[in-house]
Amino acid sequence: CGTPGISRHREFYLKCTEGDRTKLTCGTQQMPTVLFEPSKKTIEAAPGTDLLDAAQQAGVEINAPCGTKGTCGKCIVRITSGAAEVNFSDRLSPLAIESGYVQACQTKIAASPLTVHILEPVVKKGQFADLSADLHKIDSDLLPQTWQLNPITVKISLTVPAPTIDDGMSDLERLQKEIRKIWYDQEITLSLSTLQSLADTLRQDNGKISVTITQNANTLRIIQISAGIRLPENLGLAIDIGTTSVSVQLVSLPEARIIITRTDYNQQIACGLDIISRIDYARQPKRLEELRTRVLLTVNELIKQAADAGKVSQADVCNCSISGNTTMIHLLLGLNPAYIRLDPYVPTLLENPQLTAAEIGLEIHPETLVHISPGVGSYVGGDITAGLLCTGMVTDSEEICFFIDIGTNGELVIGNSDFALACACSAGPAFEGGGIRHGMRAAAGAIEKVEIDPETGLATCETIDNSSPKGICGSGMISLLAGLLKSGWLDSAGKLNRERPSTAIIVEGRQASYRITKPGDKSESIEITEAEIENILRAKAAIFSACSLMLKQVDLDFKDLGCIYIAGGFGHFLDLENAITIGLLPDIPREKFRYIGNASLMGSYMTLVSQEFRQKQLEITRHITYVELSTDPGYMDQYTAAL
Repeated sequence: CGTPGISRHREFYLKCTEGDRTKLTCGTQQMPTVLFEPSKKTIEAAPGTDLLDAAQQAGVEINAPCGTKGTCGKCIVRITSGAAEVNFSDRLSPLAIESGYVQACQTKIAASPLTVHILEPVVKKGQFADLSADLHKIDSDLLPQTWQLNPITVKISLTVPAPTIDDGMSDLERLQKEIRKIWYDQEITLSLSTLQSLADTLRQDNGKISVTITQNANTLRIIQISAGIRLPENLGLAIDIGTTSVSVQLVSLPEARIIITRTDYNQQIACGLDIISRIDYARQPKRLEELRTRVLLTVNELIKQAADAGKVSQADVCNCSISGNTTMIHLLLGLNPAYIRLDPYVPTLLENPQLTAAEIGLEIHPETLVHISPGVGSYVGGDITAGLLCTGMVTDSEEICFFIDIGTNGELVIGNSDFALACACSAGPAFEGGGIRHGMRAAAGAIEKVEIDPETGLATCETIDNSSPKGICGSGMISLLAGLLKSGWLDSAGKLNRERPSTAIIVEGRQASYRITKPGDKSESIEITEAEIENILRAKAAIFSACSLMLKQVDLDFKDLGCIYIAGGFGHFLDLENAITIGLLPDIPREKFRYIGNASLMGSYMTLVSQEFRQKQLEITRHITYVELSTDPGYMDQYTAAL
């Protein structure tokens, strides 16, 4: 331990610092002290003692569910000072090793004092707005942990030694040598423009530089070099491209901190409310390019808003992860989506190649490698495989569970760690405000809860953020219909009661509408018609019938399910009892339901901050069997029954 610096071997790792020396008293080696942070507990332990055993003796709890085999990764801690002997597995990236992360069960105490930091979850309660509901929580074990933070593009500081007349090394070779002290046996490439500035940059501040590096298989690509060791902030974007709305999340990657989230309607709505209408619209190359331009305008405007609000440069964004259904990804990339809806329903691609931001048209660092979540089938895309990262159903669960994403398209997955089936149904945009005159997405001013007076039929409303009513969102529609049904003002076919007098029900010929709010001084009344109610009934019937048919495929009933995960942006304000009342969800014990919010965006976040989660997502994708409902002769029977 006498030489300052770092020495690595294939089996063991020894980290030494100035002042770490073996201390001898009367010829006997002193036992080093191990300090555990943040508890401040200490213990003296003989060199060669397993770190996990030392922690247990000190009263510090470190989980090791694999029985110290080193396979689970649950006992990872960080050594912040001192020396240790470590047997590394592939659970840790080179950068994690460089930062001092070790597996406690694979680490032995050396001869010097040691400080060990016990890790806390990266994502804490309240970091996601969607996690605020007390009833529905994401298991923290499913989220990326500190040691798993390893985005595909990183920013590091280096000091490259000055050239000498004797070493015979070029500027590039000296740079590559320093980088290989972190990454071994990697091919290192860079663009011509970066190479052109290399000589001057290395000499500006005595070899001190900041380097932005993209990791891709066994190749490292340098995409930016600047003089000095002040690193520009390493930023990333998690993006969810939905049929109706688009969400962009700006993330500071070193600590996986979410800076800001922005959401807006997808500008493609002007060309069709659902994916089928947009596929039809895209039949002409000119219109396909229009759809691509529209979604890029939406995404880039949200990127600008997020960057401006976070007071950061878009050029510093060097990581990006995108999730969306199969059609949305085709339209983003300008791929012809026509064959998605033509027998045998084959998309151009499901597992997407790595493309740069410049190739796609994203207004961030042009050389950013963009991760696009892999899909399962023509109508079950990367938004679902991203969402499944928020559950353990297809990776860790023995119970058979349901995953339901309620949006313009209803996507469903049933299964456990042994099998998984996925399908999709066209629910339409009603639950996201589409096709409803006064419909809107869940935003400030949207009516989210309605109570009906049984005697008068009049409504009392609550809005998101207690703002003045601007429209009604999906959860508000469900609350309204459930209230009208239970109070007798609406029948099971979705027809308003014309027999009882109410100032809220307006009859015009054969059609009737329900007035939710009265007109104000500067606003018109908010109403819903029987035709719009019929749209909602069709949407809920499509989802429920798909669930029933999937259960029939595996000879199960709703009562056999261990859990039902509900994903989708509008569901944050969803009242479970109301959803069951109108027949959107099955009438089973309420504790079996778990709401996980915009799981597509959250899954994009996970794959953004951790390459390990990208691999996990790919494994989930390959675990699922896709079922095409449109070819099942029993689907229409189930759908008609669910109406």
